[in-house]
Amino acid sequence: MKTQIFYFSGTGNSLRVAHDLAFALGDTDVVAMSRAIREKTPVVAERLGLVFPVYMWGLPAIVDRFCRQLEASSGTYCFAVTTYGGSAGGTLTQLQRVLKLRGLTLSLGRVIRMPGNYTPMYGAPAESMQQKMFDAEKAVIPELVRQIAGEKAGHVDGGGLVGRLLSKVVYRFGMPRIAASDVKFRADEKCDGCGLCARVCPVENIVLQDSRPMWRHRCEQCMACLQWCPREAIQFGASTAGRKRYRHPDFKARDFIT
Repeated sequence: MKTQIFYFSGTGNSLRVAHDLAFALGDTDVVAMSRAIREKTPVVAERLGLVFPVYMWGLPAIVDRFCRQLEASSGTYCFAVTTYGGSAGGTLTQLQRVLKLRGLTLSLGRVIRMPGNYTPMYGAPAESMQQKMFDAEKAVIPELVRQIAGEKAGHVDGGGLVGRLLSKVVYRFGMPRIAASDVKFRADEKCDGCGLCARVCPVENIVLQDSRPMWRHRCEQCMACLQWCPREAIQFGASTAGRKRYRHPDFKARDFIT
């Protein structure tokens, strides 16, 4: 049975999950949500998967936009996996509400902890800790695949009362400010004008002017520009210089150029 998995990923955690699910399920297309939005990719499969990270205890803006334009048969089996660093909150509950507006039911929703990439607040965890998370992710894939392949209506992680309250308060306050928050990005003296930051940006938010990156205020805060810069020249505010970057070790920058 055909499956389509649409993903959003800046540094590889959600892309890893998407690929692992696709490999185990077979006959699965894996498509970046950014590309699907630009090309208006139709949902033509019997099973629809959504894989993405948690932002502010809720949906990344690009995921919300993608889901609100979804057109799929009401009988399509829908599943979702969201990756998180600290807490997933009520992200999947929010997703349920958005999908319901499109006449779709989220039959299965899981959260998987992966290394965080939000360098403005913290550096990458030690590689030993990262590996524990990678191993745990691999361990849950077989059961997820059994449920998806059987099209079972399984558990959807709602995040509990506290998680849902966090999602409601923090998300509503913070998410509208994300797009313009890129005023805090800058390229320091190490920048050599290679332009990789512009190529990995999923929403084409970066252009080069006089060989220097400029941000255009429609940021998704995926941190791809900061994390993939080969010279670690991109900073966000005053706290990221010298902090350890994070990229999933299975991927290269070219995997994010859509």
